[in-house]
Amino acid sequence: MQVLAPAKINLSLKLLYRRPDGFHEIETLIAPITLCDEIGIGKSDSSEGIQFACDDPSVPKRDDNLVVRAAKAFFEKTKLKSGVSIQLKKKIPHGAGLGGGSSDAASTLLALNELFETKLPREALAKMAEAIGSDVPFFIFKSAAMCKGRGELVTPAKLRKEFSILLLKPEFGVSAAWAYQRWPASREIPDVSYAAQKFSHETFFNDLERPVFGKFVFLAEMKMWLLNQPEVGAALMSGSGSTMFAVMRPNADADCVTTRAKLELDPELWTCACKTIG
Repeated sequence: MQVLAPAKINLSLKLLYRRPDGFHEIETLIAPITLCDEIGIGKSDSSEGIQFACDDPSVPKRDDNLVVRAAKAFFEKTKLKSGVSIQLKKKIPHGAGLGGGSSDAASTLLALNELFETKLPREALAKMAEAIGSDVPFFIFKSAAMCKGRGELVTPAKLRKEFSILLLKPEFGVSAAWAYQRWPASREIPDVSYAAQKFSHETFFNDLERPVFGKFVFLAEMKMWLLNQPEVGAALMSGSGSTMFAVMRPNADADCVTTRAKLELDPELWTCACKTIG
């Protein structure tokens, strides 16, 4: 069985307060996008139980991998004894704020539920996903959604329109745990816009830009550069970064912006033109 695990962007991300459990209470509107990892998954007669392989050597292979943790959680819940073989082909970069690992885990749960015909409802899979990571339940529902709590309270939503998106990521990543920890004491950089942006009936803002831009000033420069491009209607960091995304105006040429960005910002930028889903 072959499945696609979509990346995500946060159209809005509001931090409310730090909870007693150490997580932050948030409200975030998330949209899946057409950039996807690819997962091949099938039953196996091997006595090893879960066999996992990935084409990216930097991806952890054992219990600290979210795909492996998802598969283990599924077999513990269902009490099934069958083995499974999972092959992951990575297209979504690490440390990018695009939810690649979380999506891989959720897609694994959905695929195993189908492969073994266990017929667990999405709500049961989402509860299983909650223990794996805060973003994992979102991907269970295959829809844009408003997520609250620490991200695990998911209310599917329909976007007013499909957006054309250009993703831009420098070579470095950002730790989500670090970004959240630094948020309370962070300050704004002068001449950088943190205000909510309204474009095409949607509002874009991200409270984590404040701590992340304070350390990674290049990301602030990227955002302001994008906002100055005539093809761009809005520009924002996704999640805790380090990906910046540009919401393109109708009929705008993302390739032109990509060429310009590599010339004027960084020739080594990773870029991807994609669209929102749902």
